[in-house]
Amino acid sequence: MIHQAKRISSLSIICTLFLLFATAQQEKPKFTRADTLRGSLNAERAYNVLKYDISITPDFESKSIQGKNTITYIDSGLKTMQIDLQVPLEIDSIIQYEGKLAFKREGNVFHVEIWNDANLKILKYESCRLCKRQLTIYYHGNPQIAVRPPWGGGFIFTKDSLGRPWMSVACEGTGASVWYPCKDYLGDEPDSGASLTMIVPDGLVAVANGRLIKKNVVSKGMTSWTWAVVNPINNYDIIPYIGKYVNWRSTFYGQKGNLDCSFWVLDYDLQKARKHFTVVDSMLRCFEYWFGPYPFYEDGYKLVQSPHLGMEHQSAIAYGNHFLEGYLGRDLSGTGWGLKWDFIIVHESGHEWFGNNITCKDIADEWIHESFTNYSETLYTGYYFGKEAGNDYCIGTRKTIQNLNPIIQYYGVNHGPEGTDEYYKGGNMIHTIRQVIHNDEIFRHVMRGLNQNFYHQTVTALDVQNYINKISGIDFTPVFNQYLRSTAIPVLEYKYEEKNLVYRWTNCNPDFNMPVRVDVNGEHWLKPTTEWKKERIQTDASTVLQIDRNFYVNQRDVSKNP
Repeated sequence: MIHQAKRISSLSIICTLFLLFATAQQEKPKFTRADTLRGSLNAERAYNVLKYDISITPDFESKSIQGKNTITYIDSGLKTMQIDLQVPLEIDSIIQYEGKLAFKREGNVFHVEIWNDANLKILKYESCRLCKRQLTIYYHGNPQIAVRPPWGGGFIFTKDSLGRPWMSVACEGTGASVWYPCKDYLGDEPDSGASLTMIVPDGLVAVANGRLIKKNVVSKGMTSWTWAVVNPINNYDIIPYIGKYVNWRSTFYGQKGNLDCSFWVLDYDLQKARKHFTVVDSMLRCFEYWFGPYPFYEDGYKLVQSPHLGMEHQSAIAYGNHFLEGYLGRDLSGTGWGLKWDFIIVHESGHEWFGNNITCKDIADEWIHESFTNYSETLYTGYYFGKEAGNDYCIGTRKTIQNLNPIIQYYGVNHGPEGTDEYYKGGNMIHTIRQVIHNDEIFRHVMRGLNQNFYHQTVTALDVQNYINKISGIDFTPVFNQYLRSTAIPVLEYKYEEKNLVYRWTNCNPDFNMPVRVDVNGEHWLKPTTEWKKERIQTDASTVLQIDRNFYVNQRDVSKNP
């Protein structure tokens, strides 16, 4: 049976260990040292980034960039520091306290010798053992070009429909180090935010995250644009947009006051964008209801037209859905409800809460970003078109689930979930959890509480799971193990013995004990385990059992084929 959150059974613990052992016995990919350097928190990464101050000068014709990044950080006496910058970009020099640091390249990693002379005048921070420091990295080169953005990441040098330069970056999977030097690790966001200065030819407009801080003429024909965020931000969310942009502004009257909204589109798309982007108000209203206040009031909310489909760039959402409803005019659920709203606006903005406000520490837990954000689509549909419409939408996405690999696989390496199950299977897992809670006020309290409790934080899967268990009062550990760490979908086997219904869970982990709502001569809640249970229910020859469609499980009548 389901236990209260504070009473997690020893069987659950045993089964969790069994799952971890079973995963280890699978044919593990051959990870390289480069995978480990990128995906792990090793000794050379034992520093906490406080801020990035990035400056780049892109050259459209040569498809190259020149840049620098000043990293403000805290360390406790590092001798060697890992800085990530992907080939073919090159570091020219690294300056600290007006002196050059020695460094050595190893693939996409630079090992930097840090100065720790006690006589240096450094600003003490928190304690005598922890020091706030800065170093500036100068670099240049032709960055990796995005082949199929946003999936094939890198720098984007393209042209708009009038043949004018249009530049940006998409780098979630590839990593931010594909275009600037940083600590390319999800678990360390710059605590005090970041700034991005773009030096571009006159006539082009440069947009980035947060607010425009300054705009200066730097030389004949060249202008610098500096934008900054004050909140922590994912490395891959810091993005330049450079093109023939125009903009307008609006105000959303939200739960924390007035939220500044701005919209940046190519000049020739202004009129259609003004009409189409009115959905932003309804999206923000829905998500503030379900998830709590927009997490970045200080930095504002922006939609920026992009030369690719879209991405969740914090406070500067990339939009490339061609002003169409659905996903490029298609309904991913096949129900019709997905054509009632713009997929990119809803989905990518949902990441402001799950992915940007709450960020996973390890890419193996990327389901925290994608599963909850996938479910934001269901919540949006239900909020405006009725709960059953939302149910239809969520259930309709099940046809895309593959169940080829567990969603959670390997920690400490540069290896995230494979396929799209972290979206659709994860979303259906959350929908199933909502059914078990069976109280939308409590479910809403869980969603809002996650964003409040982990506000601007990086988290693990266990952080999220334990919080949901605690606030719901239900131990969902077997449910998370089943849907995140296994590929099997539970099957409710049942049969009739005289006037008794006999049932159990199969095709599942040994401790799977999720309650399920069924219709069998009326609505009933069953509490199956993997052992046969018997329950007195009025039945006859015509009795049919049907599991509530909102539970992502299967069923099998074994009366004739035990």
